[in-house]
Amino acid sequence: MSTITLHDALGQALAEEMRRDPRVLMFGEGVATKRTDLLEEFGAPRVRNTPLAEGIIAGTAAGAAATGLRPVADLLFAPFLCFAMDEIVNSAGKLRYMSGGQFEFPLVVMAMTGAGWTVGAQHNHNLEAWFVHAPGLKVVMPSTPADAKGLLKAAIRDDNPVIFLSDIGLLFVPGEVPDGEVVVPLGKADIKRAGTDVTLISYAKTVHHCLEAATALEAQGISAEVVDLRTLKPLDEATLLASVAKTGRAVVVHEAGGPCGVGAEVAAILAEKAFASLKAPVLRLTGPDVPAPSSYVLEQAFVPQAPAIAAAAAKLLNSPALV
Repeated sequence: MSTITLHDALGQALAEEMRRDPRVLMFGEGVATKRTDLLEEFGAPRVRNTPLAEGIIAGTAAGAAATGLRPVADLLFAPFLCFAMDEIVNSAGKLRYMSGGQFEFPLVVMAMTGAGWTVGAQHNHNLEAWFVHAPGLKVVMPSTPADAKGLLKAAIRDDNPVIFLSDIGLLFVPGEVPDGEVVVPLGKADIKRAGTDVTLISYAKTVHHCLEAATALEAQGISAEVVDLRTLKPLDEATLLASVAKTGRAVVVHEAGGPCGVGAEVAAILAEKAFASLKAPVLRLTGPDVPAPSSYVLEQAFVPQAPAIAAAAAKLLNSPALV
């Protein structure tokens, strides 16, 4: 076991997968500059910077995948994916289905997302729900270095396009990563803390806020279970339903805005498939439906924090029971 940052965990995953499979290559905005160790080991043919042209980068990745390579394309910031929607959504996400399974598109599109670096609204926009809604794509948002490494390895090995979003506020937060080969399967949530009274469901940085809230709730005699989705598509419904069947209450927390977000989908699943277990309405705690601010203080206010999460969970314990 070693303690490294999420950024370094991603670097380990890339290096290991490039050693394991010569078809894996990486290109994008500044990748050879940011990851000089990969450039030195694998050379310019497999690790290269590109022009700042996201549509061309994503289109090249889709074409490379169709010809048998396994590209990893880094588009830097999540809002830049707007320039590559046709290539990612309309080509990579659909062509395997349209070909009747004759083609595979094993590509990973990486980008940073979320608050933490005060980069402003045009560089900070949580777009994960867009891609969850797009057929043929898988979507990953890890909360720890260990999960980031294991999920990236799984994403590179997958035969479908995967959107891999790294929470910018977590990139240089250290965490324990197991030594040796570790692959975290896509579509499997993780119970980060067991509990019996309420389920806190989240992903990326707000998982840590939920864990802080769970500690505060414990002091009030409330046992909170924290479920980290890890993969937003495919979604691990079984883990969600099992947790809520045990606790009877759920609070869904994420930084992205509420309308049509991942939390709305989770709440709908629980309402449709776990209604008999619910003792109170499902609550959503999300970021506001406004562009992200550039001020650090406002950024922190933008993201649901532990005190608000704890208050929402405590409110559920005092809600009238559903009939």
